[in-house]
Amino acid sequence: MDRKKFFWLMLAITVTVAAFLSPFASSYPDGLERVAEDTGFIERESELFSAPVPDYLFPGVENEAVGTSLAGIAGALLTLGAVMGIGFLLSQPGRSQEQ
Repeated sequence: MDRKKFFWLMLAITVTVAAFLSPFASSYPDGLERVAEDTGFIERESELFSAPVPDYLFPGVENEAVGTSLAGIAGALLTLGAVMGIGFLLSQPGRSQEQ
């Protein structure tokens, strides 16, 4: 399979999984947030910066399931783009192959 077909296949799989599985993600807090709640120091938290998609709900979308799907798609595409970009940079011809 050539790179172009592989890219489009990965993109289709990424968008499909993100769109249809994101709404089923757990609504329970992650480990660090849970410990912060249990020990009582979550009230002292402060934000270093505002999250672009807080709580995995896409801003401006009223339907929670659709907003979560959009947030999942956006996050998955950004991750896929970063990984493919790193892969592209590492596979440049003429780059020394250290062994």
